[in-house]
Amino acid sequence: MQNVIIKKQIGQSLKDLLGQKSYSKIGILVDTNTENLCLPIIKNVIPNFETLRVEAGEKFKILETCQRIWEQLTHMGFDRHSILIVLGGGVLGDMGGFCASTFKRGIDFILIPTTLLSQVDASVGGKLGIDFMGFKNHIGLFREPTSTLISSDFLSTLPVRELRSGFAEVIKHTLISDVAKWNSIRKNGLDEQNWNDLINFSVQFKSRVAETDPFEKGIRKILNFGHTIGHAVESGCLNTETPLFHGEAIAIGMITESHISFQKGMLKESNLKEIANYIIDVFGKEKDLLKTDSIMKWVVQDKKNKGNVTLMALLEGAGHAVWDVQVNENEIRNSLDYYRSL
Repeated sequence: MQNVIIKKQIGQSLKDLLGQKSYSKIGILVDTNTENLCLPIIKNVIPNFETLRVEAGEKFKILETCQRIWEQLTHMGFDRHSILIVLGGGVLGDMGGFCASTFKRGIDFILIPTTLLSQVDASVGGKLGIDFMGFKNHIGLFREPTSTLISSDFLSTLPVRELRSGFAEVIKHTLISDVAKWNSIRKNGLDEQNWNDLINFSVQFKSRVAETDPFEKGIRKILNFGHTIGHAVESGCLNTETPLFHGEAIAIGMITESHISFQKGMLKESNLKEIANYIIDVFGKEKDLLKTDSIMKWVVQDKKNKGNVTLMALLEGAGHAVWDVQVNENEIRNSLDYYRSL
């Protein structure tokens, strides 16, 4: 497993990590939320540091924001012997890690994920990147952080909607890997989950998969379950008045892609109903879902596609997934009709 430390209080671990090398400068990258809510939790254990600031939100995960980060690093005198601590959710982790990995051909960085989504998914596996021309994670690379420090203490700073968004990735991890865990979590609502247990489960599972397939050539592709249609929905409404959170879009993606699994005879109808009913119970139903034609335009741009062929990770029974399954347009349209019918 990559150097992931999961503790309720991470201050001493962070202090120890920074003491292992003689860094010329230490920077902490924050957004407008984490500067106020999360920085006070760790700043007292860090020696002299510079604070780098950006706006919060997916719409700022773009090249222009990266330019501002690189400018701040340059003006503050950071060199190749510096380190950047990225204190934030998945958006900041993806972008901050990308900026650190490209600044002067790469400086060390530590991820401190502050949302459930980033703790169980985005901070593990070495994927970094930004959105470009409206496409999710269109520009990026693979590079592991020096370390990832995870504390459930940060979850108390989250609004319910943000916590729920992260839970979508936990649901996904159980559906693609562990039917017993899936059956366990679906007995409880959002406010009854054991977060420490689920964070450990998700981090260990995703780390095993990422270590086995670091550059997503094979089994790591199962982590894309729910993400072909989910990313299409998320991208399509990104610049509207009502953008969806990542997990909310992935929830739609998991229902629709479970239905595609059902259409292909890979998933029992009873399992499909369990999945759809539980996700709707937790997330509700998106009543203003984009028109199917609009969603299809985004689906054809998905990074997993090969030529003109749409490839998905689909369920082969609850608790197991397969990858690179060819899916046709009618199956996608039928799955969106199914979602609307719920």
